[in-house]
Amino acid sequence: MASSTALISDTEAWKDLKGHVEDIKKTHLRDLVTDANRCQSMMMEFDGLLLDYSRQRATVETVDKLLNLAKAAQLTEKISRMFNGEHINSTENRSVLHVALRAPKDAVIKADGKNVVPEVWNVLDKIKEFSEKIRSGSWVGATGKPLKDVIAIGIGGSFLGPLFVHTALQTDPEALESAKGRQLRFLANIDPVDVARNINGLNPETTLVVVVSKTFTTAETMLNARTLREWITAALGASAVAKHMVAVSTNLALVEKFGIDPNNAFAFWDWVGGRYSVCSAVGVLPLSLQYGFSVVEKFLKGASSIDQHFQSTPIEKNIPVLLGLLSVWNVSFLGYPARAILPYSQALEKFAPHIQQVSMESNGKGVSIDGLPLPFETGEIDFGEPGTNGQHSFYQLIHQGRVIPCDFIGIVKSQQPVYLKGEVVSNHDELMSNFFAQPDALAYGKTPEQLQKENVSENLIPHKTFSGNRPSLSLLLPELTAYNVGQLLAIYEHRVAVQGFVWGINSFDQWGVELGKVLATHVRKQLHSSRTQGTTLEGFNYSTTTLLKRYLETSSEPQM
Repeated sequence: MASSTALISDTEAWKDLKGHVEDIKKTHLRDLVTDANRCQSMMMEFDGLLLDYSRQRATVETVDKLLNLAKAAQLTEKISRMFNGEHINSTENRSVLHVALRAPKDAVIKADGKNVVPEVWNVLDKIKEFSEKIRSGSWVGATGKPLKDVIAIGIGGSFLGPLFVHTALQTDPEALESAKGRQLRFLANIDPVDVARNINGLNPETTLVVVVSKTFTTAETMLNARTLREWITAALGASAVAKHMVAVSTNLALVEKFGIDPNNAFAFWDWVGGRYSVCSAVGVLPLSLQYGFSVVEKFLKGASSIDQHFQSTPIEKNIPVLLGLLSVWNVSFLGYPARAILPYSQALEKFAPHIQQVSMESNGKGVSIDGLPLPFETGEIDFGEPGTNGQHSFYQLIHQGRVIPCDFIGIVKSQQPVYLKGEVVSNHDELMSNFFAQPDALAYGKTPEQLQKENVSENLIPHKTFSGNRPSLSLLLPELTAYNVGQLLAIYEHRVAVQGFVWGINSFDQWGVELGKVLATHVRKQLHSSRTQGTTLEGFNYSTTTLLKRYLETSSEPQM
């Protein structure tokens, strides 16, 4: 694999953009947005979506310079290498092929010389068959009752993505109809409170548990799985496990040892990273159990549509590429370390938490893919809430405090429209009035002169002045169906990859999550020996020793 050891920041294209920042500092968005030709060039349409990035602090020249940066970073070659199954995750020596998870049946996507699409569809067909058995009631639990409640156990990528999609579909009319009489819950945290919340009100006789762990060794997931196994066996006996628990895993030996029939294990592959796994059995199985495979297949098709756009569209018209380049511009050149994800849709309330992982676990790196320390910042701090809730929470800071680039996501047609007689507009129009107004408020701001004309008292003018010139972009979706949810997911996944490709980092490993786990093992051993043998605390610094001592003295955990 040829890879240049030079840093992107050493290229002429990067230096050119560094110099260009001074030109941009002389502009203000309230002037930039008056240029209709500029704004028109900053609008892109694809498959029903409309992206408007005209409220970014950028000129047509900025965009040209960013496209030059993409060429210097060999972006199109890197995208091709991803789709061709090359081992672009070099630290783990793996392909990165989440796009294969939603590829059409007749597509050819190779990993290590072998077309993986037939394997993907074998698992999808198996999920379809199994989910139909459960949903129709032909598969029943140990006491003969249909399994109408599902608890999916998994953490990180095995939880955040599926939860986002589930939450987005809950109020979609088609999905809602398909889910009648069924419940889907997600158990992630090792905190026993999460277990208590999940099983509250459920009957083991009607509950199916899906254990999601590639290796079947993830500490949190397996302890939660053993806890729910105990809940099931206490009520129904040990033989009930095979009827009430299934797995998403590749470790069939451990699945069988656990008590789950290996025939009820659904595979996924090394070329699927956890945070990119929602389109694998990790998400497709629990979601198909809740909504039926046909709804989930539409979600996969929406993602696939964006995959094809990303792979084949020239970079100047490529939505994930443009979004990725603008994020690099905001982070590395304009020095904005955060990004607010603001969907004007309550159904997307779990979107920002999922993108937090996709983005921050992917691009929170300090060295290049070749191991060189980076002289520039990568990754951004992602956060967000649905509008208008966020407006009553943190928009104050966005308007008058730090500059935080914003992603506004709007939906043309509500999943659940309400029209009240006598109201000026529908409830959805009221929501969307804010979606259209906020980006302009951020861009234009409000000047002291305008306030004086409104006869605002002098002492309040500084407090009511808005500097404006605060960047945002708007993404408008026609509606929020399973298909559109798939599109939205894929846009953000590929945008994150583009940022990593340009920065020259590996967006597909996550060594940063390892160290804390290793140290926790040491603490776990100490807690066990202190509780069972009364051993004194050893090998910890003063601070940790003091905290552990307080915990052991005052916690009422039973002796093992």
